[in-house]
Amino acid sequence: ELLHGYLHSAVTGSLKGYSRSPDDDVFIHLAKTYSSNHASMYKGTECDNRQTFPEGITNGYSWYQLEGGMQDYNYVWGQCFEITLELSCCKYPPADQLEKFWRDNKVALIEYIKQV
Repeated sequence: ELLHGYLHSAVTGSLKGYSRSPDDDVFIHLAKTYSSNHASMYKGTECDNRQTFPEGITNGYSWYQLEGGMQDYNYVWGQCFEITLELSCCKYPPADQLEKFWRDNKVALIEYIKQV
């Protein structure tokens, strides 16, 4: 998958299939900043026979549920905003594709960093 995943992965009781954090608007803004500046992530349909992600982003709980994950722990106990970036449809892409990954992600990464 190509996507930007954000908190929460464990249910917080907000909505079925979606786990809202107090900073949900910030996480969505950051996710869309990265996704919309990526070469193709924003389309949300890059991988064949895989789940699609509108605008290339997803709430962690909507993607898969996980109790005790590091992102949720660091957010709750360390006030740290963590994300998940999935950059390839292939779990172990060949080394000769790394330069293309850099080109596809360079602008997105720079724009994401500018949000700080």
